[in-house]
Amino acid sequence: MTTTAAICHSLRTYYGPGCAAALDAFHARFLGPGELGFDVGSHVGDRSASFLRLGARALAVEPQPRLARLIRLLHGRTPGFTLVSTLVGAEPGTATLRVNSQNPTVASASADFIAAAAGAEGWEGQVWDTELTLPVTTLDALAAEHGAPDFLKIDVEGYEAVALSGLSRAPRSLSFEFTTIQRDIARICLERLSALGYRHFNACLGEGMAFTHPAPLSAEAMTHWIAALPHAANSGDVYASQEPARLTP
Repeated sequence: MTTTAAICHSLRTYYGPGCAAALDAFHARFLGPGELGFDVGSHVGDRSASFLRLGARALAVEPQPRLARLIRLLHGRTPGFTLVSTLVGAEPGTATLRVNSQNPTVASASADFIAAAAGAEGWEGQVWDTELTLPVTTLDALAAEHGAPDFLKIDVEGYEAVALSGLSRAPRSLSFEFTTIQRDIARICLERLSALGYRHFNACLGEGMAFTHPAPLSAEAMTHWIAALPHAANSGDVYASQEPARLTP
């Protein structure tokens, strides 16, 4: 599959029939008109599109040049939309982004993530064949420049803990992706979020927009739940909020 074909596949997947309604219904618990959502690891910008449809502002962060151009084409003229084409890390500087040209959704700045994927069940055939040296900013710097987010989504393929280390002020709610090939990253993220004051957590598996737990969990309980997941669960997103009602199905 070429890069163009892979991007077209993502567009069909994330902008397909019913996707907008499901995303909007889910995100409405976190964002309202005039509020601000950060979409870190925007990929093809479907989460940013949802934020905008809800009347919120959207800051999309996407370091891959081809995807950044696509997102600008899709949403660049929409009021309330901002695109930043950079990596997000612990401190400003530069870092290497490793791109899988046949599957750009799994581009990563984490060498450990790529090593964990090597030979893992469900990750067969993945090859990171391009390296890009790109600028790095921090979540704190983005908030200082664009405003503090009301909701923060992070999906950066194993770099989530590094990104969160550059955050010192907790948004009202946030999410981060986890994978079963790097459960330790989820644990580190949960420890960081606990230090920032979060006490309430829930999760969605895969690309599903439905909470797995009937009520929010503690950070410790969420860590144990992720540790006990079967490998085949593959990935999901942990949601944290300062207001537990937002995490109740």
